[in-house]
Amino acid sequence: MLTVEKIGGTSMSQFQNVLNDIIGYPGSEGFHYGRVFVVSAYAGVTNWLLEDKKTKAPGVYQHFIKGEDYETSINQLLERLLQINESFVEIGLDYQVCRDFLVERINQTKSYLSSMEDIIASGYVERGSILSAARELLASIGEAHSAFNTVNILRNRGIRAELVDLTGFRDPKQLSISERIERTFKNINPFDAIIVATGYTKGVEGIMRQYERGYSEITFSKIATHLQANEAIIHKEFHLSSADPKIVGVEKAVPVGKTNYDVADQLADIGMEAIHPNASKPLEMAGINLRIKNTFEPNHPGTLISKDYIGPKARIEIVAGSDKIVVLEIHDTLMVGEIGFDYEIMKKFKEHNISYITKATNANSISLVIWESDLNDQLVAELKKNYQTVTVQEAAIVCVIGSNIAMPKILARAANALAKNDINIKCVAQSLRQVNMQFVIDRKMYAKAIACLNEDLCVAEY
Repeated sequence: MLTVEKIGGTSMSQFQNVLNDIIGYPGSEGFHYGRVFVVSAYAGVTNWLLEDKKTKAPGVYQHFIKGEDYETSINQLLERLLQINESFVEIGLDYQVCRDFLVERINQTKSYLSSMEDIIASGYVERGSILSAARELLASIGEAHSAFNTVNILRNRGIRAELVDLTGFRDPKQLSISERIERTFKNINPFDAIIVATGYTKGVEGIMRQYERGYSEITFSKIATHLQANEAIIHKEFHLSSADPKIVGVEKAVPVGKTNYDVADQLADIGMEAIHPNASKPLEMAGINLRIKNTFEPNHPGTLISKDYIGPKARIEIVAGSDKIVVLEIHDTLMVGEIGFDYEIMKKFKEHNISYITKATNANSISLVIWESDLNDQLVAELKKNYQTVTVQEAAIVCVIGSNIAMPKILARAANALAKNDINIKCVAQSLRQVNMQFVIDRKMYAKAIACLNEDLCVAEY
C-alpha cells in the first residue's frame, strides 16, 4: 500500500511526535516503507520569510520589496532556523551538516536577491515579475529546511530516507509544477525508503503566485495523483471536528469520522479548509480517498473523505462559519420583473475581483455576503451611483453542513436552535443539493451560534 502524507507546520515543530506516532521505527508495529511525506515549513517560519499571516508583521520579503534592510532580517532568520535545529539535536539531527546546508542556501538567496535589486534598478524589467520571483524564492527556504532536517534525522536513526527537493533552487530548467514533480519522481521507488518531499515546488506558473499559503497541499495532491496513491493523508494538530474546539471546547468538538469531497468544498468556501479546493479536486477525480488525522492522537482513525460517501442516516456533520464577512445589499424598486437585473452587479464584482459566499434575493433586493477584506470603497461608490439604496453591514455566517441532510425538519431544527438562543437570522440560503444551510447573523452572536448549533445538532446526536 502506497500512501502520500502531508505533515503540517505545527506538527513538524514537534518532530518527536512525528517520529513516534506517524513515521515509527524499523521493526515496530505499523512501520513500513511505501510512504511519501510532504512536509511544511516549521511553525512560524513562512511568516518570518514573507509576512505574518495574521498580524501582517513584515518578514524578509516585505523588507525587500520596500527597499529596507532585508539583509539584517535574513541574518536574523538564519539564527532562528539554527535555533530550531538545536532543538532537534537530541533526537538525532547532525547540527553541523544541517547548519552547512542552511548557510549555503541562505548565502545563495542573498546573492539572488542582490541581483534582483540590480535588475529592478536597471528599469529594463517589469518590477512586479521580479518581486514575484523573490517571493517564490524566499517561500521555498522553509520547506527545504524542514525536509533536509527530516531526512537527516531519519537516516541517523537507522531509517532509509531520501530527500526529494522540489524547490529547483539551482535548477535553471523552465518546468511547470506538474512536470517538475513527474521528472523528479521518475527514478524514485517509494518502497525502498521513506521519501521526504518539500511542500514547495518550483514551477513557471509560480506556486505561491497561484495558491499563496496553500501551496504545500497542491504539491501533496499532485504527488498523490502522479503516484496513484492508495490513500492521501493530512496530519494536522487537530481533528476535522463538528465545530471549532476553540469555540465549543475540545470535549464537544466531535471528530467527523466520514464525509465526502462535497462537504470539504463547502468548508473551503467559508475559509475553513480541510484541504485547499485546488488540491482536493484532483484527488476526488482520481478516486483517491483523503484522510485527515490528528498528529497527537495517532491511534484515532481520523476522518475519511471520499467521493461517494453519503451518511447512513441524516445528521449534521459540521457547524462552521466566519465572523469576517459583510452583507452588501442592493435595493431598487426597478428590479422586480426585470430579467438579468443582477448581471450588471456581477460585472462590477468581477471588475473588482470579488467573489461572493452566498446570495439571497427577493422582488427588489439582492443581499450578497462577501469577505470583509474584499470590500472596497470604490465598489460601493460605483454601486451607489447606479442603484437606489446600497447598504453595507458587518455580520457573521454560520453553516450547517452534512453529506446527508436533505431531510425534513433539519432546517427547522437549525433555525429553532438559533431562535431559542435569541439569535436573529438576517439571511438564509440553501441550494437544491442540500449539503449546506447558511445563516447570516449579527457578528457579535457568532460564537454563541456555533456553540448552540453544535450542541443541538451534532453533540446531541452522538
